[in-house]
Amino acid sequence: MRRQEIKRALYEVLEDTGKRKVAARTLRHFLVNLILLNIVLAVLETVPQVAETLDWQLRAVQIVSGVIFLIEYLLRLYVADLHPPLRRYGRFWSRLRYAIQPDAVIDLIGALPLLFVLFLPNQAVTVVVILRLLRFLKLARYSPALRSLISAVAAERKALLGSTMIIAGVVLLAATLMYLIEHDDQPENFRSILHGVYWAITTVTTVGYGDVVPISNLGKIVSAVVMLMGYGLIALPVGIIASAFAREIHSRDFVVTWSMVARVPLFEDLKATQIAEVTKLLQAQSVRKGGIIADKGDVADRMYFIADGEVAIQLPHETVYLGEGNFFGELALINQTRRTATVTAYSDCQLLVLEAGALQQLMDRDEALARKIMDEARERVAEGKKVLGEIAEEELEQAGVFASSEDSDTEPCLFDDDGKPVEKDPAQ
Repeated sequence: MRRQEIKRALYEVLEDTGKRKVAARTLRHFLVNLILLNIVLAVLETVPQVAETLDWQLRAVQIVSGVIFLIEYLLRLYVADLHPPLRRYGRFWSRLRYAIQPDAVIDLIGALPLLFVLFLPNQAVTVVVILRLLRFLKLARYSPALRSLISAVAAERKALLGSTMIIAGVVLLAATLMYLIEHDDQPENFRSILHGVYWAITTVTTVGYGDVVPISNLGKIVSAVVMLMGYGLIALPVGIIASAFAREIHSRDFVVTWSMVARVPLFEDLKATQIAEVTKLLQAQSVRKGGIIADKGDVADRMYFIADGEVAIQLPHETVYLGEGNFFGELALINQTRRTATVTAYSDCQLLVLEAGALQQLMDRDEALARKIMDEARERVAEGKKVLGEIAEEELEQAGVFASSEDSDTEPCLFDDDGKPVEKDPAQ
């Protein structure tokens, strides 16, 4: 294998792109487990009994983990010039730009403990512990939900800053009032407004340590009001983050779904708004490993998008495997013939299903949409697209399999002027 091919393979595995899904998934699971192991060991090392009993074992794990994280960082830096947004900067500048990105900085932090352990074993104990715990941040690369939460916080930073200013204002006002009310009765606890701020923070956050409490009646009234306000004030940023997080998850799922639909040849020429209308028709379906998704001989009246997992399509001469982001059964939306292949879940699957009846109702409402879909269907038949039942060439190409006329006994479907499928005359 040539150097460029090796580099491309490394890029696809490290960044989870391309066809090397199994290798990428295996590497991701390994690194996640290694990160969690390092965090647990970093905490356990602070227990004297554990540190004394497992001294050399913990040190060996620490060094091996550091080497792995350092190799990972260097490999990611090596393939950085293959990232689409960075390719135009050349090898040096693309790597430099990648090195200053947050993900790359976190990867570097994950590798730094090894350097401190090797060159500063005694002088940087505290720094090493902190850096090892910061490896927790590496999980953000492998957790879409965590990345969505970070994006939600960043998107709502102005609203969060505003709510923080409101909370700070209430804390300052409450501290000032309590200082004026309680200073004469408790000169030690309320010596200044700054001492009152401590009481106000513990009260607004509803923590209430009880070490500083008002003793006057007016002070108790003010304290009660501040406590009640605290529930609403703390709920304000929580509500902002929760709504932004839900919106971020919905947007991400919509983009992923939209891109899957846009890849289908039957829909690729549609406008963005029309593709969005098609995505609204999708229904979620979960299938456990080994479950039958579509049985041979059933009426092919729906197509499937694979959101997660892998399916096996049992063709007459071989079995084709399709993974996340792929689709199958596209022609079932138009032909609605009998299925010529059995499709099973090779692993636990999350599918998005588009039924022919639902699409037909949408086409009945939108003549332009119906015309484009049917024109594409006619064009594919006119070009002689070879079909294995309801499985088309494009669907097989996803798995690296190409249909041929010898693989199928099914003739291409023809359409009348209204776009309805018609059966071929046996006499022809």
